[in-house]
Amino acid sequence: MDSPAEVQSIYDFIVKDINGNDVSLNAYRGKVLLIVNVASQCGFTQTNYKELTDLYNQYKGSDFEILGFPSNQFGGQEPGSNEQIKEFACTRFKAEFPLFDKINVNGQNQAPLYKYLKSQKGGLLGNGIKWNFTKFLVDKDGKVVERYAPITSPSKIEKDIKKLLNA
Repeated sequence: MDSPAEVQSIYDFIVKDINGNDVSLNAYRGKVLLIVNVASQCGFTQTNYKELTDLYNQYKGSDFEILGFPSNQFGGQEPGSNEQIKEFACTRFKAEFPLFDKINVNGQNQAPLYKYLKSQKGGLLGNGIKWNFTKFLVDKDGKVVERYAPITSPSKIEKDIKKLLNA
């Protein structure tokens, strides 16, 4: 299912979680999703992981999920194995939101999910992901409604999340 034309919604994708298990995104049907490419050694890591964890803890009981996709494509800032990434996020930041297999978000070997996300919400300077912590907000119907730059802190997205949760 590599062609975006074959894809009807975000729920058509099967991805691997951080432990290597297949996960159908259909499991998140009816939830507001914040999909983020994460990294452990980025200048944005501290703020983003802390605020993502705060948002998750505040809204996880309200049909909200954050899906973290590690990527090492930006400055080699996610060099570790899946086990090291999981240990870092869970121990240092107490992150409880789902983390997935390390992927490419750009280029020839980009993950089909990210090809789809970018086709739904392009960036200001082309569709490519520019850096770690680019965020996509998906509504309860699986529609990509917004894309946020890496410099947009998760706390600034809260009002948009609340609006979708109350829709």
